[in-house]
Amino acid sequence: MKSLLFAILSALFFNLAAAGEVAGVKFDDKVRVGSSELLANGAGLRKKLLIKVYVMALYLPEKQSDAGAVFASKGAKRIAITLLRDLTAKQFVDALDEGLANNHTEAELAALKDRLKQFSDTLLAIGEAKTGSTIVIDWLPDSGTRLTINGQVKGKDIAGEDFYRALLQIWLGNKPVQEDLKQALLGKAA
Repeated sequence: MKSLLFAILSALFFNLAAAGEVAGVKFDDKVRVGSSELLANGAGLRKKLLIKVYVMALYLPEKQSDAGAVFASKGAKRIAITLLRDLTAKQFVDALDEGLANNHTEAELAALKDRLKQFSDTLLAIGEAKTGSTIVIDWLPDSGTRLTINGQVKGKDIAGEDFYRALLQIWLGNKPVQEDLKQALLGKAA
């Protein structure tokens, strides 16, 4: 009986922690993206070696615990990132490029080339992002992928849900940047 109670309390605590706060950064349980209300699916910490780089949350129309179901889900989506250290735009773009290359074939990347350049150019124009900066990448079915940094929309929306799915694969693909972060975004205990 005690172990059952412990398991229930642990599950409740993990769900609250996953949706609420990671490494001191609070994430809303629900957000509005366009005309849709999205739920926090999960949140986690990105570390490189022992350095905390950023925390992020994934928001979806309904909770999903499987990456394939996330990719297939219809409607608006949000990736919300808060930096835990200063990064140059080039460092961020290089990390995105590496994550994309690890989860896509050369042919798939070639099909995304122009849109990836547009996205990278928008990020590079920013120069540097300081600790505490927020990066939001939304999928809006009516207009495309929208990049917002510290509350300001940057660049033009990028058409094609395949582009947004490609970005999601950086964190949720077969070779994610960090396996325990993938599990956290899917709402699973790491």
